[in-house]
Amino acid sequence: MLEQIIKNDFWNVVVFGNPMRDYLIMLATLAVLLIVLRFVQHFILKHLRSLAKKTETDLDDMLVSVIESLRPPFYFFLSVYLSSRTLVIVPTAEKVLSSILVLWVVYQIVVALEIVMEYAISKKLKENGGDDSDKTTGNIVRIVINFVIWSIGLILALSNLGINVTSLIAGLGIGGVAIALAAQNILGDLFSSFAIHFDKPFVVGDSITVGTDVGTVEKIGLKTTRLRGLQGEELIISNKELTTARIQNFKQMTERRVVFIIGVEHSTDNKKLRALPGMIKDIIDAEPTTRFDRSHFKKFSDSSLDIETVYFVNSREYPVFMDTQQNINFAIHEKFAKEDINMAFPTRTIHTIKG
Repeated sequence: MLEQIIKNDFWNVVVFGNPMRDYLIMLATLAVLLIVLRFVQHFILKHLRSLAKKTETDLDDMLVSVIESLRPPFYFFLSVYLSSRTLVIVPTAEKVLSSILVLWVVYQIVVALEIVMEYAISKKLKENGGDDSDKTTGNIVRIVINFVIWSIGLILALSNLGINVTSLIAGLGIGGVAIALAAQNILGDLFSSFAIHFDKPFVVGDSITVGTDVGTVEKIGLKTTRLRGLQGEELIISNKELTTARIQNFKQMTERRVVFIIGVEHSTDNKKLRALPGMIKDIIDAEPTTRFDRSHFKKFSDSSLDIETVYFVNSREYPVFMDTQQNINFAIHEKFAKEDINMAFPTRTIHTIKG
């Protein structure tokens, strides 16, 4: 009987405003929460990993990384915070626990957003081939997005802690506008660089024409793009100009279209004139890299009868294009000489009248 009274009295002993039995309830709640949270995390991860092995998409791998970022210290503290709600604690301690929880939750959200951002950037780089210039741009994008995410996270944390962040946001806004105005040209080129890297109008190695400039892309920088001109000179063009200009990208061609006109003398026999389009077609068809389109007696010029011909060279390489055109020109010249067909040259007939 005495032992029973002592036991009852022990559980009724008040420590820091709470009887001992409430501390026992708190510990039991803590243990249950730890087990439940750990089991839920393990259960979700197990099923997500199993799903990731069956699917080709890597989106589920990203979700696994997000859930794995919730480390044991986080859900241990979360369990402590939730179980402590069964006790009466002093306002200061409750405020400290709430502040730590807010900071920790914001931290976990920021970490999760970083994982999602890294997944999106890595996937985009993989789709684009992931060359060195892409990796450099990707790293800059990571830095910028991380700065934005952590800035927003800090503001949210301070706001939830009861700190007035209105003046801070206003100051950041005014400072951002001032910086943007001062560096608008640099920022314009920087964002244009991002557009070039991700939209891919051209890549390193492409032969392009920008306005009157022609060259091969050697480097795509953050502010400028460098081309190697036809005479060997280096052309430096701002990225902002490249995103607003009309660009011809010759590397994207699958074939080159050729149009040429041959003029023969007006005295050419009609039978030979009618045979000319067929002769030219046979010559072009004999070249393995060509696709004939058409050849017609187009018009009467002042000094010639003009035959217009169109064909395609099935290669984007300029040397192949020139070799093919040269072979066709040689063959046409040889055929005309054999058939005694004379090419026309500018002539002028002068009639004189004797008085």
